[in-house]
Amino acid sequence: MSANWRAALDRSNVLTVLAAFDPRVAGTFPLGIDVPGSDIDVLCHAPDAHAFARVVWGAFAGAQGFAMHQWAHDERAVVAGFTIAGVPFELFGSPVPVDAQMGWRHFEIERRLLDERGDDFRASVMAARRRGMKTEPAFAHVLGLEGDPYAALLRMADGASTG
Repeated sequence: MSANWRAALDRSNVLTVLAAFDPRVAGTFPLGIDVPGSDIDVLCHAPDAHAFARVVWGAFAGAQGFAMHQWAHDERAVVAGFTIAGVPFELFGSPVPVDAQMGWRHFEIERRLLDERGDDFRASVMAARRRGMKTEPAFAHVLGLEGDPYAALLRMADGASTG
């Protein structure tokens, strides 16, 4: 499905619709490590959750499988999911600027690791993903990181060498 995600993104018009919220595509598709069932993650800066929800509802409520909810904890992010052109989307609107969001920070370290460590590393991550591991646990497994894989990757992003 790797080739279809860009067409689905274009067809969805999601980046234009959400332009006021600094939308950024993250996750497995742009990293080239998607597996069946992967979705297009779009991270947004939404200081006004209600405004974000109104825009998302107005543009995507008619899409296949549309659902939207708001977290009851932390920054109370709004999350919406739907499918366009056979590709699942997940929109994440947080009052936290995108550069500081955990999802973006994970994406950046994963991109850096894939760039720096080459094809064998990518193949190992993909093998773990194909065995059913989620993205961050797959990276942590391949890297031999102990404990919480999400926290371990963030420690790497916070300055520890990836080499």
